[in-house]
Amino acid sequence: MQDVPKNGILAVQTLRNNIMASTLLASTAIMLCSLIGIMMTNGSQNHSLFFVYGDKSSLGFSIKFFSILVCFLISFLSNVQSIRYFSHASVLINVPYRKVFRPTEDLERVTSEYVSRTVNKGSYFWSLGLRAIYFSFPLFLWIFGPIPMIFSCFAMVILLYFLDVNFECGSVRVRVPGDGDEELAREETE
Repeated sequence: MQDVPKNGILAVQTLRNNIMASTLLASTAIMLCSLIGIMMTNGSQNHSLFFVYGDKSSLGFSIKFFSILVCFLISFLSNVQSIRYFSHASVLINVPYRKVFRPTEDLERVTSEYVSRTVNKGSYFWSLGLRAIYFSFPLFLWIFGPIPMIFSCFAMVILLYFLDVNFECGSVRVRVPGDGDEELAREETE
């Protein structure tokens, strides 16, 4: 934010790519909501062809489709919020706050910490929207019975474990200056 001509374009392009990804996921989620709604209204058809094992009643079928619909609606709303935060951050990131605000009074209004919190909120909503789409896969397989759903749940837990855990980064040791080892503290600052 301090050197806008040098870094501003890269930041805005990165946020634009995040907005485009959120827009794609939101559009996909709302389109799938419409498709699920159409499939729910065709209640007079014989749905026994869908099931391998499990509940074949019309009420069970409606509950399964409604749960998928809820997942897609959560995904849509989360991605819309993500677009909101990323758009807000793309405007804030190019504010030359040292030229616009006086350093003594208004500097805390638009700081790099505020912009980074806004970007992080957008990233959290994007992650929540993507997780809702992930969670819809086992619910979709629930249409075909409980056995495919259980296997899909196990696969989803393994997938999310490998997406959430970082194996490449080791532990970080932090040395605090003033704990008796002043020579090491001087080497770290250089």
